[in-house]
Amino acid sequence: MERLQKVIQKAGICSRRKAEELISLGKVKVNGTVVTEMGIQVDTSDEVSVNGEKLKSEQLVYYVLNKPSGYVSTTSDNFNRRTILDLIPVKERIFPIGRLDYDTSGVLLLTNDGEFMNALIHPKFKVEKEYHVKIKGLLRKDESSRLTKGVDLGDFTTSPAKVFDVEYDDDKVNTLVKVIIHEGKYHQIKRMFDEIGHPVLKLRRHRFGIVTTEGIKQGDYRLLKPHEIKQLWNLSRYGK
Repeated sequence: MERLQKVIQKAGICSRRKAEELISLGKVKVNGTVVTEMGIQVDTSDEVSVNGEKLKSEQLVYYVLNKPSGYVSTTSDNFNRRTILDLIPVKERIFPIGRLDYDTSGVLLLTNDGEFMNALIHPKFKVEKEYHVKIKGLLRKDESSRLTKGVDLGDFTTSPAKVFDVEYDDDKVNTLVKVIIHEGKYHQIKRMFDEIGHPVLKLRRHRFGIVTTEGIKQGDYRLLKPHEIKQLWNLSRYGK
C-alpha cells in the first residue's frame, strides 16, 4: 500500500506536491470514485485515474543534460521560450531536479522519480552544487570571506559557501571564481554576488553531487549510470 499522491508521482504524471493539488481539486479518481482526501492508501489492484486518464506505471529514468543558456528549466513556458524538453525529447514524462536560470548553463538532472528528486533538492540533505562564475569587478578576500560565512539576503541567510580558484581576467576588470553551495534557492548565486557588489556576468553549474558535464556537449544529454544513481542516493542519505 502507498499513498495516493506518491502513486501519481511514481507514474510520472507530476511531482508529489502537484499531485496533492490535483487531489484537492477533485481531479483524481480511485476505482471510479473522486477522492479529495490526502493520505489515502492504494495498492496495485486499485484503478487510479487523473483528469480522466488511467495511470500507467512508468519505468523510472534518470538523465543528465548539459543545458545551454537560452532555455527555461521547465516543461512548458507561458512566453513560448525554448524549454529543456526541446533538448531532451524522451517518451517518459520527466521533470528537472531543481532549476537553472534561463541564462545559466551546465549540469541539470532530470527524472520521473519524485522521491529521488526530493532527496536531492531538499537543503537538509546538503548535496553539493559547484558553480563556475564570472563576476563584474575584482573579488577581494574580505568579500570572499562574507560568502564563506553566509550572506544575509533579507528573506534568508545563505549557508556558508566554499569559494576557491579566484582569478582575475587578463584586463584585471572581472573575476572568475568557483563556488560550492548545497542549497539551491531562486537566483541564489546571483543574489549572493549582488549582495557583495559583484553582479554575475556568466554562470555555469559544473557539478551536481558527483555528476558533471564531462563528455557531454552543450545541449546533449545521457542516462545516468547505475553507480551514479547509487552515489547520489548515498549523498542525499549519508552525505557521502
